[in-house]
Amino acid sequence: MPATVPAPFPWTDVWGQDAAVAALRTAVENPAAMSHAWLITGPPGSGRSTLATAFAASLIAGPGDEQTMHQVLAGTHPDVTVLRTEKVIISIAEARALVERSYFGPSSGRYRVIVVEDADRMTERTSNVLLKALEEPPEQTVWILCAPSEADLLPTIRSRVRSLRLREPDVASVAELIVRRTGADPAVAEQAARLAQRHIGMAQRLATDESARARREHTMRAVLGARGVSDAVEVAAQIVQAATEDAKALTAERDDAERRALLHTVGIAEGQAVPPAVRSQINALEEEQKQRAKRSVRDGLDRVLTDLQSLFRDVVMLQFGRDDGLINQELAAELAAVAEAWPPERTLVVLDHLAETRESLERNVAPALALESLLVTVTSGRRP
Repeated sequence: MPATVPAPFPWTDVWGQDAAVAALRTAVENPAAMSHAWLITGPPGSGRSTLATAFAASLIAGPGDEQTMHQVLAGTHPDVTVLRTEKVIISIAEARALVERSYFGPSSGRYRVIVVEDADRMTERTSNVLLKALEEPPEQTVWILCAPSEADLLPTIRSRVRSLRLREPDVASVAELIVRRTGADPAVAEQAARLAQRHIGMAQRLATDESARARREHTMRAVLGARGVSDAVEVAAQIVQAATEDAKALTAERDDAERRALLHTVGIAEGQAVPPAVRSQINALEEEQKQRAKRSVRDGLDRVLTDLQSLFRDVVMLQFGRDDGLINQELAAELAAVAEAWPPERTLVVLDHLAETRESLERNVAPALALESLLVTVTSGRRP
């Protein structure tokens, strides 16, 4: 594995993005290279939010002021506002609150920095709320938007920001980072980085959670082993159930803690009846938690579909005589059997349907029906 030299603090956790780090460090040091608004784009797991936070720390703190930098990285500095959403979309109310805050001067740092993670989750109306603030920001306010690609934002937004595209780190670099962060076995880290397709967060989870690796392999084998409509329906149900249970496991403890914190804040003891005056706050919290859970399930299903795309991408490679660079090397024998049994045209039909299924889930199509339709295509080679 090639050794990577980390960038100096506060850029230490930004991995495999030397060109982007150099550009932002230059902007911090040279006013002529600075912009009032930035758009950081790159595939999921490339480190967009990590880079944005490091940039914010460098902007706000003076040279060598590591205490302030640590405060920014910890998310406790008053001059940094970060909007990250676990809901389906960013609301207009959230955008308006950001704009209002952007007109405050910095309280203790050199700049006020507004970071919008997942800016692609803004609707057109929400994006329009930001336009004036991006056109005419106060002199000491910097906006940093993060999204998978420039195409995910309106042209009016893109025209008002300076874009910085992140590169996809290679498997070896991600594996090296996982080993440094977690102490994972290098072979496990390499496998996790490869199966996660270089998505750093997912690779870290796979490397540190044996059950997550086992669930992924079970799902891939179940899809490859499906032989008819009944199998397709059963495997689709298993995938939806697994994604739902995974989402519950990730959100249940947090939901309970948020509810207890809210009740404590308004002075209601555990088990005490909630008075009518407080019910609206409880209802608002529960609605937000439902939206977060919905997004978590959808993200989990999208991750499964991404894994399936890697599976059938490997099949296509084998069908065209390429056995190097397989993502799912642990399933090489099963993939070879499918590649021999299917014509390439059938695999391409499956890949097309996979891409359409991902888009359908974003449009709130019922997950079970979408997956059943996809798996019928997998088992039959024809669109239902």
